[in-house]
Amino acid sequence: MNELLRRLFFLPEQGSTFAVKVDHLHYVLLLTTLAVGAGIGAVGLVFLVRYRRRTASDPTPRVVAPTWLEALFIGVPLSLFLLWFVLGFKQFVWVMSPPQDALDVYVTGKQWMWKFTYPGGPSAIDTLVVPSGRPVRLLLTSRDVIHSFYVPDFRMKRDAIPGRYTDLWFEAPKPGRHPVLCAEYCGLDHSRMRGEVVVLPPAAFEAWRDAQRRNLPVAAEPMAVRGERIAAAQGCLQCHTVTGAPHIGPTWLGLYGRQEPLEGGGAVLADEAYLTESMMDPLAKVVAGYAPVMPGYHGRLSAEDSGALVEFIKSLRPLRPGVTAAEEPVYVPTGR
Repeated sequence: MNELLRRLFFLPEQGSTFAVKVDHLHYVLLLTTLAVGAGIGAVGLVFLVRYRRRTASDPTPRVVAPTWLEALFIGVPLSLFLLWFVLGFKQFVWVMSPPQDALDVYVTGKQWMWKFTYPGGPSAIDTLVVPSGRPVRLLLTSRDVIHSFYVPDFRMKRDAIPGRYTDLWFEAPKPGRHPVLCAEYCGLDHSRMRGEVVVLPPAAFEAWRDAQRRNLPVAAEPMAVRGERIAAAQGCLQCHTVTGAPHIGPTWLGLYGRQEPLEGGGAVLADEAYLTESMMDPLAKVVAGYAPVMPGYHGRLSAEDSGALVEFIKSLRPLRPGVTAAEEPVYVPTGR
């Protein structure tokens, strides 16, 4: 029945688990709308025949609807709209909550191409290779203007915005190929900004990634290592420690995934979006207890550099969970 309805409504292939959920809601909406429309048309036809004006002097009869009928006319549509809201909200919460074991891939939009970077390597242009049966989280940004990453087969679309990271996740249940489009007009060759998601069996994906890593240039470095180098070059480590010790700015040790209290009340989750916003607009959310003295890095850091810094911060985990900052070993920079 699912495949029959998909073809009947001219929908593309269902390439992700989310696509199946979206299509099922789509079927409910369309079939309910068709049923209600057909019912209204049938009632209108009956009224047209039964209550038509037969002579020029026929008076219009006064019809008083019973209370139960009015309640039915109000209650049924309201119940349907509430049902659609509940189903849609459950899907929204599900798709906005990526699993903890998701494979992270950084996606950078640029006039007119998509660049995909895996934190441990490699990188690819216009071709995203992922394993089947495993959640994949995409961290999207743009190098120039607003783009929109759209995979019709996955029923997913998310804007790629300069200076910040947005994310979405999917799980492709079986191997295959799925086109990637840009759904936001971004310039002269917008229609040619295309890519492809290639879904491989898990073993084939690992073999592909290992082969790509072996073919990396000697000078290539993982994103976290590059982020450490950028942090030193940009002077970040003059204000932020990586040992847990307090300084001018919050320590980076264990920062990722932590709830940070803010000046003026409230708290914020230190995820990729917040870390990137803090680089580009540090005064937007000031952590409680720290002076707003950090300069903005918008225009000074490329999308790749900010992504590398995020990966470096994510790599700074306490070696022994539960110990205090003073008990942590002294941080020794690597690769220098």
